[in-house]
Amino acid sequence: MRLITNAVVLSSLLVAAASLAGTGGGKTTTKAAGTGSAQGSAAAAGSAAGSAATPAPTPAPAPAPAGDGMGSATGNTPPEQTDLSAVKPEDMPTDVRMRRLEQKTQALKERAWQLKARVQLLKEQMLGGGVGAQALIAHSNDMGSAFRLISLTYSLDGTQVFVRTDDTAESLFKTKSFDIFSGPIAPGNHTISVVATYRGHGYGVFEYLSKYTFTAKGGNTFVAGEGKIAKVDCKGFEKGGASTPMEKRPTVECKVTEVSPEKPAEAPTTTTPGTTPMPATTSTTGK
Repeated sequence: MRLITNAVVLSSLLVAAASLAGTGGGKTTTKAAGTGSAQGSAAAAGSAAGSAATPAPTPAPAPAPAGDGMGSATGNTPPEQTDLSAVKPEDMPTDVRMRRLEQKTQALKERAWQLKARVQLLKEQMLGGGVGAQALIAHSNDMGSAFRLISLTYSLDGTQVFVRTDDTAESLFKTKSFDIFSGPIAPGNHTISVVATYRGHGYGVFEYLSKYTFTAKGGNTFVAGEGKIAKVDCKGFEKGGASTPMEKRPTVECKVTEVSPEKPAEAPTTTTPGTTPMPATTSTTGK
């Protein structure tokens, strides 16, 4: 019995030892597996680190905008332009105002040169051979208060020689006489034509007349004799009476007269009473 008991105890000890040995092996295997996982994680981390260490491709920089040569870039949008016609003259810089004045002055000079050339051409066209002739043309304004002169144009042989305008109808009608032309012309036939424009004028119930304009045309033909002066007197006046329609009242008529130029008076010879003026002495040189 004692031997059986010892055998059972020894068997129990062997089983326990075997169990302990199996448990230790499992732990070793787990540790080894854990070590492998750790190594795998370390390898993955190293791969990730390698991937992170590899530099990514850098995109090419966008081309810089073209500069204006002074270090500033010029955009695609053009600079906003300022409309000088909308700017008041007093708000403009001094140099801009001076430049505009110079341009206006130059334009006036060119206009004056054109008029001078036109007058010279007119003289060349009208002057003929021989002594020549002259013309004196005048206009008188005899219109009533119901009409105000706003435009007056004269043409001689189709060439405009006189123009006056007054759109406000405030000053031109006050002039009662105009010197239209005075100068030499070629002897022969000539034609004078006149166009006068009036604006109606009235008070109270007749104030509506200021909304209407009336035009009168006239003229005449004349012969300028050589060495003579042709005087042409034109007049604007109202024709008819109260029953005449307003548009038929303004009239222009021209009257032509020819006169001889005045000769300068000869200086009188002063002599002493009772004496005879002596002839002028002449000197002769003898050889």
